[in-house]
Amino acid sequence: MCGILAILNIRGTEVDVRAKAYELSRRIRHRGPDRSKIIVLEISPGQYHVISHERLGLVDLSDKGRQPFKMVDDENIIFMQNGELYDYWDVRSELEKKYRFSSNSDTEIVGMLYKEYGAGNFWNYLNGMFATVLIDMNKKSFQAGRDHIGIVPLYYGFNEDRSLFLSSELKGIHDQVIEVKQFPPGHYIDETYEIKRWYNPIWHNFNHIPTGEINFQELRDKFIEVVRREIQGDAPFGLFISGGVDSSIVAGIVAKLIKKGEIDLNKRGMRKVHSFCIGLEGSPDLHFAKMVADFHGFEHHSFTYTVDEGLDYIPEVIYHTETFNNTTIRASTPMYMMCRRIKALGIKICLTGEGSDELFGGYLYFHKAPNRVEFHQELIRKLHDLHKYDLLRANKACLAWGIETRPPFMNKQWVEYVMQIDPKYKMINAFEPQMEKYILRKAFEDLEHPYVPQEILWRQKEQFSDGVGYSWRDGIIKRANYLISDQEFSQASIKYPISTPRNKEQFWFRQIYSSYFPSDSAVLTVPFARSIACSTEKALEWDEAFKKNTDESGRAVLAIHNDAIKEIIQINEEPSTEDISKVQEHFQL
Repeated sequence: MCGILAILNIRGTEVDVRAKAYELSRRIRHRGPDRSKIIVLEISPGQYHVISHERLGLVDLSDKGRQPFKMVDDENIIFMQNGELYDYWDVRSELEKKYRFSSNSDTEIVGMLYKEYGAGNFWNYLNGMFATVLIDMNKKSFQAGRDHIGIVPLYYGFNEDRSLFLSSELKGIHDQVIEVKQFPPGHYIDETYEIKRWYNPIWHNFNHIPTGEINFQELRDKFIEVVRREIQGDAPFGLFISGGVDSSIVAGIVAKLIKKGEIDLNKRGMRKVHSFCIGLEGSPDLHFAKMVADFHGFEHHSFTYTVDEGLDYIPEVIYHTETFNNTTIRASTPMYMMCRRIKALGIKICLTGEGSDELFGGYLYFHKAPNRVEFHQELIRKLHDLHKYDLLRANKACLAWGIETRPPFMNKQWVEYVMQIDPKYKMINAFEPQMEKYILRKAFEDLEHPYVPQEILWRQKEQFSDGVGYSWRDGIIKRANYLISDQEFSQASIKYPISTPRNKEQFWFRQIYSSYFPSDSAVLTVPFARSIACSTEKALEWDEAFKKNTDESGRAVLAIHNDAIKEIIQINEEPSTEDISKVQEHFQL
């Protein structure tokens, strides 16, 4: 991962254009603290393209790997990328029969694929996570685009002179353009300024409900291959382990690949794999993450924080994540704090479990999905929006400290494979025991050579903002109620007519966000739909109780989340209907 910034078709002098690019690129240097490089290209007298790259060295750590690149065989093709291309070595073996390479950087194949397949078409041959800008000085043309699902962020906008600004983060360009927007995943823009779709898989079709059969062995084998590819690199790596099933499966695969000799730790400058978790003292995640790490013999780091410490960080977390969404801030804050500690250890890459819940229906509200059609359509909605939530969090909260996160569950081929499985197999009542993500858990159940301890494999879903400790969410609400008076909140619709805060927590987050990014267009880059336990607004129709209690915490699905009930009314056994009623009364439902 890195930071990229481009200004295309800007008028001025070469000196002024370069200075402008340097000033804006410096705002996102935390994403790439290792090196910087700017290239200014004159496309006509007094008119320029300028591209700037802030490097986080992960693949080919030598100076040969610095971006932007110029093709060895055609120096008029200039390009840069933020991200990773996972099939680089396979593609390179074919391309080097025809083209010359100057480095071992995965990015170098971008120019060759452009030459090979042409403008617009070459995007389909990029397999990974990326935001990419390419300039062809032969044709005075350009291409800029984003990966299939938005793992890597990209923002864009135009100034009054119709210069196009692009940046990895909002802060790079928000005050330079008339209207700033998130660049849509799976799209590209060229010199016509038309945004065009390059990724259009069958699962995007809302009316196509797949009928693929479930094959547990195939499911396992395909995901193992994804992790094998995505662990590639030259820099030391680590693992985020929350103690949930998704990150634990990734950890289990990595452990087995090491035992088979398929990952050379010495080559990466590592003795052991480092794993990381954060939570309040005594939180569920800390306990279960350590269990997973101990099972595999990882060098585990359990970081703790207090509610007050977390609250102190919230303003800078909002600045770096560029959102005021409740769930994202609740989850980003501990992740941001954890990455500060990881940076001190010299780790630059961490694998995560993001995206699994959106593929398999892992959130607790999916228990209420009325049928396979609505279940699948909700998955599509969740995947389309994921770049505004968890993928944004995992990328920005970590790259604030120069840590790249890689989410194997979002691999393009893997997403397409899982989304062709008949949703009837993903529904909670499809198998016994009735459990969210059953088919994923079952695929990795190996009693003889376990990937994951059984207790973890069949552990109920915890959202990250809950798993770090339930009092974290409660502490945020308490602080917001203290900081925002009733009088101030009563003026919310006047002060914030767009995306008007619905509670004091939202008001507090919005207040901080708007101090950094005051424009209306910046506000509109942040999602603001009603939700329960991370649902889309459409899914609120599944249950009358959902409409009354729109809180993003997993505990909001009260009849399902037994641990929340036990905690509130202090019981140890499974809750009864009467117990659930007490909890509903507690939350004034």
